[in-house]
Amino acid sequence: MAIVRSGAPRVRLSAADYERLSRLARSAERAAPDLADALGKELERAQVLKPGRYPVDVVCMGSEVVYRDETTGKSQTVTMAYPDAADKASGRISILTPIGTALIGLSVGAAMNWETRSGEMKRLTVLGVREPHPTYA
Repeated sequence: MAIVRSGAPRVRLSAADYERLSRLARSAERAAPDLADALGKELERAQVLKPGRYPVDVVCMGSEVVYRDETTGKSQTVTMAYPDAADKASGRISILTPIGTALIGLSVGAAMNWETRSGEMKRLTVLGVREPHPTYA
């Protein structure tokens, strides 16, 4: 499974998100090697922003994200979460899922292709981002 970004939209991360996600990717290498690898690749190409310089229109940990599935035309709202806080029924998706890894660091308006766990190719567009909950900041 791989994240395939159409036109490779820019990925921007706060220094805090970058550090914590780097540790998470390393610790997940045995349990979820494909997802850890996909997250690692996103981290490798990310622009790491200085503390206090994070645009509000960029998906970060704790952000509420509205995106449109371009295959179905349906919009969905999710909140980016670490694995221990993820709860699909509440809309909190783990960063260690294909969609979570695909969304992190994207800006409003960014569109990209990604591969589901079942190997299906999908395309999404980020429509909106709300600032993260204070516990993630």
